[in-house]
Amino acid sequence: MCGIFGCISEEALEKILDGLKRLEYRGYDSVGIAIINNNEIIIRKNKGKLNEFIENLDLNNIKSNIGIGHTRWATHGAPSKENAHPHTDCSGRIAIVHNGVLENFLQLREELIKKGHKFSSKTDSEIIAHLIEDFVNSGLSFKEAIKNTFKILKGSIACAIISTMEPNKIICYRRESPLVIGISNKGVFCASDIPALLPYTKNIAVVPEDKIVILEENKVHAEDLNGEICKLEYNEIPWNLELAEKSGYPHFMIKEIFEQPRAISDTLKIPLIYIDRAIEYLENKKVYLTGSGTSYHACLFGSYLASHLLSMDMRPIISSEFIETLSLFDNSTVIAISQSGETADTLNAIRYAKSKGAKIIGITNTLGSSITNLSDVYICTQSGPEIGVAATKTFLTQLISIILLFLRFGLKKGKINEIDYNKLIDEVNNIPKITEEILKKSDKIRDIALKYSLKQNAYFLARGINLVTALEGALKLKEISYIHAEGYPAGESKHGPISLIEPGFLCVFIAPRDNTREKIIGNIMEMKARGAEIFSIITEGDEEIKEISDEYFEVPFVNYILYPILCTIPLQLFAYYTAVFKGLDPDRPRNLAKSVTVP
Repeated sequence: MCGIFGCISEEALEKILDGLKRLEYRGYDSVGIAIINNNEIIIRKNKGKLNEFIENLDLNNIKSNIGIGHTRWATHGAPSKENAHPHTDCSGRIAIVHNGVLENFLQLREELIKKGHKFSSKTDSEIIAHLIEDFVNSGLSFKEAIKNTFKILKGSIACAIISTMEPNKIICYRRESPLVIGISNKGVFCASDIPALLPYTKNIAVVPEDKIVILEENKVHAEDLNGEICKLEYNEIPWNLELAEKSGYPHFMIKEIFEQPRAISDTLKIPLIYIDRAIEYLENKKVYLTGSGTSYHACLFGSYLASHLLSMDMRPIISSEFIETLSLFDNSTVIAISQSGETADTLNAIRYAKSKGAKIIGITNTLGSSITNLSDVYICTQSGPEIGVAATKTFLTQLISIILLFLRFGLKKGKINEIDYNKLIDEVNNIPKITEEILKKSDKIRDIALKYSLKQNAYFLARGINLVTALEGALKLKEISYIHAEGYPAGESKHGPISLIEPGFLCVFIAPRDNTREKIIGNIMEMKARGAEIFSIITEGDEEIKEISDEYFEVPFVNYILYPILCTIPLQLFAYYTAVFKGLDPDRPRNLAKSVTVP
């Protein structure tokens, strides 16, 4: 996601730009800086890349020893100069940069507009500067205004603030989103990730959760929102820069797998207004889902979910076959899903559907992409940039987005009663915590991957909604480990695939405790009787399937619609570790690209 860098140091502007360069790997669509010079905040920002921004920067004769900078990944408001950070209050005395998602900004924005505040962007972040200003205008000190602002804001926040009211300070705050600080004889610094700080210090502390940290020349001070002093814990970071860009992980793919609890949590914070705008289009006569690769698996998940939860028939269609498959779109809706928002096959499907009068609901991780521009309404997942070619966190946030959309639609249309809705939402909101617990057991998957890394073939088998999981697990394994892997409905295995089973053939079963469990036990026994090695993903405590499996991995018991999320995680890890044990680079699988922009 977005990058933050701030410092109090000699030649602050040069250090800010250098820090932002070291955060480019996070992905971004716009750049901006704010420095204080002669008690005036000077701001320069624009959409586009950092090198181009630096080439057009006209601050050669201005010196400053304090400032903040930002690289933005659009979430609220398309990529533009106006939406780029930093943002200021009405008076221009306060400048802020922010990473995260603010849940209650719409309501607060309306209240501030009624008070006379003028907003210049469509972002959620700008509200931070105006809230601080509003509290200052009410008579509070700058620091107390900041504290009161963060007391009322809901959502994930990493923020750095400067002001002409206290021109020698940078005030930082963190809740859920990452923010670190460092201090050395070269100055004091803050950043959204460790790599930006390494040229200046390896003595780094994480900003404590729900605390403010005040940076001044040669000193740093931390306290909670009630004024109680907090101790910062500094650590000496041993990483080189390449490793630091991956937050200490050896590859981006495993880093992004471990980012999934945060990505899911942020996606769950999407304001309901974005979900509700899409709901009206689900009432059309026909609803189709289209996507490619992993995004098609999300479409298939949506089809199962619509049938089970809403008693609606929604047909999933692979994007490259969309035009060949359908011809009439009278009173129809297409839910188009794409991680990048630039997938050529999916865009072609959208353009064809629009030419026939269909309405488009876009689901993507990239605000300002072609899919958001072509859609009538869109839902932007909150994964942050995904650098590894194999989709991981973007897939799970697509599933979360579909769940939120369909649950909300079901409640509003009386297809789901309020009690069941609230129960399901509570379970969904607990998913980030459960995914964290699953990831803590990654060593078990690593051991299983080592055991099976020399296999040349594998089947991934499941029934019902977890066919989605089987298809996605097989795709991940073949993408990055080059093992021939196929996902099948378990009941179809005896209609051809079982002929390939011989002693040692690997069969991965997704077999959580749901209404398909009894039948899938029979499928496991069929494969086991022919000598297959069985690796099962099961619900905790399922002793019967443990007994008939050579290896197993347990996930917690949840509502059956959530198993594709939980069961996908161990299969992502399985594919990753298998590739690593084979000496392959999981971030750069051969013949594949992150965004397929040609049909």
